Amino acid sequence: MADYQAPLRDMRFVLEELLDVPAQWAALPRLAGSLDADIARAVLEEAARLCAQRLAPLNRSGDEEGCQWRAEGVATPAGFAAAWRAWAEGGWVGLSGEAEHGGLGMPKALAAQVEELLNAANLSFALYPMLSAGAALTLAAHADATLRALYLPRLYRGEWAGAMCLTEPQAGTDLGLIRTRAEPDGDGSYRIFGGKIFITGGEHDLTPNIVHLLLARLPDAPPGSKGVSLFLVPKFLVEADGSLGARNAMSCGALEHKMGIKASSTCVMHYDGARGWLVGAPHQGLAAMFTMMNYERLGVGIQGLAAGERSWQNARAYARERLQGRAPGGAVAPGLSADPIVAQPDVRRMLLTMRALTEGGRAFSSYVASQLDLARDAPQPDLRAAAEARVALLTPVAKAFLTDLGLEVCVLGQQVFGGHGYIREWGQEQLVRDVRITQIYEGTNGIQALDLAGRKLVADGGALYRAFAAEMRADLDTAGEFAAPLAAALDNLDALSDWLIERGRRDPREVGAASVEYLQVFGYTVYAWLWARMARLALAREAQEVFYAEKLATARFYFARLLPRIHALSAALRSGSAVLYEVPESLL
Repeated sequence: MADYQAPLRDMRFVLEELLDVPAQWAALPRLAGSLDADIARAVLEEAARLCAQRLAPLNRSGDEEGCQWRAEGVATPAGFAAAWRAWAEGGWVGLSGEAEHGGLGMPKALAAQVEELLNAANLSFALYPMLSAGAALTLAAHADATLRALYLPRLYRGEWAGAMCLTEPQAGTDLGLIRTRAEPDGDGSYRIFGGKIFITGGEHDLTPNIVHLLLARLPDAPPGSKGVSLFLVPKFLVEADGSLGARNAMSCGALEHKMGIKASSTCVMHYDGARGWLVGAPHQGLAAMFTMMNYERLGVGIQGLAAGERSWQNARAYARERLQGRAPGGAVAPGLSADPIVAQPDVRRMLLTMRALTEGGRAFSSYVASQLDLARDAPQPDLRAAAEARVALLTPVAKAFLTDLGLEVCVLGQQVFGGHGYIREWGQEQLVRDVRITQIYEGTNGIQALDLAGRKLVADGGALYRAFAAEMRADLDTAGEFAAPLAAALDNLDALSDWLIERGRRDPREVGAASVEYLQVFGYTVYAWLWARMARLALAREAQEVFYAEKLATARFYFARLLPRIHALSAALRSGSAVLYEVPESLL
């Protein structure tokens, strides 16, 4: 596998030129005067150094060794504990955390780039700080002052880690089915009884304490999702001064045996009267968790993007070195025994597809991250509301589309390697195994598509969509050579949206039947909008740097070879739901 090279030049292009987030930061009171492009560059350069030098070298060894269950606790692979200390000591766990509790307070648009670097270097390792950041975000938004003061500084410092405990064997997507119960203990705490599965980082040896945020039912809970509450349940009880007390009544019963991310401890957890503390209001646990989910679902999308970036780098390096046959137009390396396979049209097709989808994904994920910053910090209520609407609409697309394309790009990279892509030596098969989970956890991609089509389009009557479509259409006048195909793609998405709203209101089955294709068409159209914007910048600066010439050429490839995918997807969508129900269930 080629050494990981952080795509810092493209990150600067997206942040500083495409989105101009330094200007956005200057207009946000929380960030004005404390963050600019130079500081952001320094942050990314240091993160890139640490990821390349400390984390990427552990990726393959961590996969081969995996986590090990032991009676005294779960052991992570060799080198992971030291890597955690290095990451924590740099303040990276608390990068976006509240400054008042020791976090660095950086915006999501910058943190998203760091997340990409971390996940591209070592996806298994990246899950540990990701879960800690998610737990801290939830506590910051919903816990009382005592819990925030006691737990947030230690989470931000990486002294303790976090875990999110939702899933049970009978309750995955439908969390209203959970059975874990919480009984009042008479002193303001609760006793937790039950079990959870698929708990990332539920038990490990990276930190002495792990803070579980857990969904459970109170004795008076109403049925369904309206009866779920959120609790903080630490591995070790915490004294008032922050020191650790007795071990809580919780344990890891087993590790899940997985296809990938083997160096991430995915635990079966048992709670046998463990003490916990209520976070937020009773029966409002799902609402509290959704505070975290917009961030975490974008984070999972970035995992797909990151794996794709690593695959693209590996495949590009291999294609330039691997000698096989001669180019169809004549030898390009006549002094060698054969030409590098990068000269072959099909290899170029695969590499350009990987590049266009990865760079388009970076632009999209960064745009969504910038909207999260506006939704949190914009001083104008109307600007915050507009950003919140964008985040609500685009979060399921970011999670599902980025991870679907992440798998595609990883498989394409494996294909470029040929037989070498199927064996362990080159690392491509690990990327395929690792990225596969991103389409499943934090809500499967089918659920994300239902969320977009059902809740964000049909139930909303298209209001969220139309506001965003207007933003995209506003760029048609400056789209140059891409104005016509972008306008056609937007017209097509408008028509599909109207069709789905009308059909979905008459028959709910139509929403489910069309949702995946609708999300895919939506994603490709948004990428077209962003590629048109990137191409406009590249055309104006093409003579300055080869980077811009490459960007413009990649935009042309996207419009010529990838955007046309929307036509087949649109035709499938319009076929309706009837064909899905012609075969009886007994024959499925």
